[in-house]
Amino acid sequence: MKKIIAIAIALISLQGIAQERRQFADRMERPHRMNDLTPEQAATLRTKHMTLNYDLTKSQQDEIYKLNLENAKAKKDMMESLKAKKESGEWQKPSSEERYKMMNDRLDHQIAVKAKMKNILTKEQYSKWEDTQAKMKQRAQKMKKDMPQRQFEGKSDRK
Repeated sequence: MKKIIAIAIALISLQGIAQERRQFADRMERPHRMNDLTPEQAATLRTKHMTLNYDLTKSQQDEIYKLNLENAKAKKDMMESLKAKKESGEWQKPSSEERYKMMNDRLDHQIAVKAKMKNILTKEQYSKWEDTQAKMKQRAQKMKKDMPQRQFEGKSDRK
């Protein structure tokens, strides 16, 4: 009887671990779904989401759509070039100078986006947007901290 109970507990535990792993895999796949969209589709969805959250006027929607479209196109181009490099085998871990340049460019871009948003949004909307950005940054840092060293077994292409 004790053996049957021990086996049942072990099976229930394994079920819970497997389900947790599936949920983690689903969570990690979610951002990649946006990569399947065209830049126009991604910009439209992002603009509509912002319209709901910040109660944007029509002129604000138009300006933010242009900004979102520009960002989506740049992201799509960057992702495609990175994917092409990885597939061709040319990809190498960036040097410290290359990492510095990438980080510097990313921060410059964030500063420019922040300045544009400040010009487009009202003070209340901008304040709410900044709060949302801070929450997203915290969530990203938490996910990065919680992420295991290797996301899934069998993946050894990360170095």
